[in-house]
Amino acid sequence: MSLFTYQTLKKFLFKLDPETAHSVAGFGLKTAVHFPLILRSMKNANFVTEPIITQKIFGRTFQNPVGLGAGFDKDGQYITAMPTLGFGFTEIGTVTPKPQEGNPKPRLFRLIEDSSIQNAMGFNNRGKDFMLRELNKLYFFDYPLGINIGKNKLTSEEDALNDYETLFRTFKDYGDYIVINISSPNTPGLRDLQNEQFINDIFTLAKTITDQPILLKIAPDMEAEDAITLCKTAVNAGAAGIIATNTTIDYSLTEHAKNFGGISGALLTKKSYELFKAIGKELYGETLLISVGGIDSAEEAYKRIKAGASLVQVYSMLIYKGPALIKEINEGLVKLLQADGYSHISEAIGADWK
Repeated sequence: MSLFTYQTLKKFLFKLDPETAHSVAGFGLKTAVHFPLILRSMKNANFVTEPIITQKIFGRTFQNPVGLGAGFDKDGQYITAMPTLGFGFTEIGTVTPKPQEGNPKPRLFRLIEDSSIQNAMGFNNRGKDFMLRELNKLYFFDYPLGINIGKNKLTSEEDALNDYETLFRTFKDYGDYIVINISSPNTPGLRDLQNEQFINDIFTLAKTITDQPILLKIAPDMEAEDAITLCKTAVNAGAAGIIATNTTIDYSLTEHAKNFGGISGALLTKKSYELFKAIGKELYGETLLISVGGIDSAEEAYKRIKAGASLVQVYSMLIYKGPALIKEINEGLVKLLQADGYSHISEAIGADWK
């Protein structure tokens, strides 16, 4: 899909309510799967892979380091379409044990002046059983995949561990990694689980169920010192990696914000990078790091890589710039790596701390 084609489509989509536009885009992706020639054409146009940016992570080959962040494909329905948009991997979810409607509408807003999105979705999804059926359709599909899991809204904090146990058991034979999401601002009490006791408990539990890599996704609104302590606790308890960051509830970033929900996109860029950089300084070399939050260019992605990220994720900026952005980031990374004299991306990862 060319930039011109997407910008034309964007004019139509932006006339729709954001959540309706998301559904329309999702329907298009699901439909395209039934037309192999279209898929092949889109992948040829968007997908970039070169030896310099290809990595082996968790025993899988990631042909490029730019993935789709969680939240777009909540039920695992668009997995086969993701390579056609240029992504080297995808992360589905957040999935909960039981289906849930999420928060009342409207709950998704474009902050167009800020090239950002604000959402208060509340883990709306069709539940673990639906996602499992979708995953079972992918028997012959070989593509790096993460599964983002969370508790149901009505599950108390005291019973939260039970929800995660159910999800570990459900998906222990699926995907290449699992992400524990306790950092969304849209499920009441969820961020309260970002404490050392719960982190120890959940990773101890996970190790009794699965040998899959389990990652922790954190919020951008903690003090750096607290975030580092939490991440170190997770790594010591068995976490295979850290994803930083989720959306922010810092509504002072713009006068256009609602007073609820989480903000992503360009408004999050600086805040996400600063926290990731602090985490990278402490944890680079000890665990896998993935950076997400306002990444809108090869230069921004490269900053995250040099700060310690092996992989980066994009979501909100895809909405504003389209698949051309993913291609631009990957092609730009190749040029930036070569310009700095690197023969492989692994040499640049954590360069700020070497």
